[in-house]
Amino acid sequence: MPTFSAVSQDDFLGAIATLTDMIAADDWRPDHLVGIGRGGLVPATFLSHATGIPLLSIDLSSGVKAFGEALLDELATMSAAGARLLFVDDINDSGATIASLRDRLAAAGGLTENVRFAVLIDNIGSRASVDYRHRRIDRATNKDWFVFPWEAVAPQTSLAADADAVPGRIA
Repeated sequence: MPTFSAVSQDDFLGAIATLTDMIAADDWRPDHLVGIGRGGLVPATFLSHATGIPLLSIDLSSGVKAFGEALLDELATMSAAGARLLFVDDINDSGATIASLRDRLAAAGGLTENVRFAVLIDNIGSRASVDYRHRRIDRATNKDWFVFPWEAVAPQTSLAADADAVPGRIA
C-alpha cells in the first residue's frame, strides 16, 4: 500500500493563489485555461475563477475520442491561429501526460510558443518541464501518493489502484 499524503483544502487554495500570482506577473497572458482530466479539472476551474481567464477542458484518460483526441486537434488549430493556451494539471510526475500533449499538439499543427503548462506539484525528475508550479518534489526521495481534496472522497482501494498504475512513481 502506498503512503498517502493528503493535500489540505488550505494548501490547495494556497497553490491556486501562487499560480494566480505567477500568471499575473508574467507578460504572457493566456486566452484560455485548459483543464486536463481528471486531476487538472478542479485546479483549472479554481484558476479560471481567480484569474477571470475562460476555461476549456480535455480528457485523454477517458479514452473517449470526442473528449480527447478530437479536442486536441481543435486546440492545436486555436494555438496555430494565435490563441494562447495554458494547460493545467494537478501534478507533473513522470512527465508523460505533458510530453504527450505537447507532441500531439505539435503534430496537429499547434504553435509551441502559444502553449504553456501549470501544475500544483512538479517533480524535478520529470521528463517534461512546466512553466508555472506551486511546489517541487523529487520522486527519487519522495514516493508519497498525493491525495488532493477532490480525491479524498475516493475509497482507499481506488486511490491505491491509481497509485499502482505506474509503479515506478512510488516504488
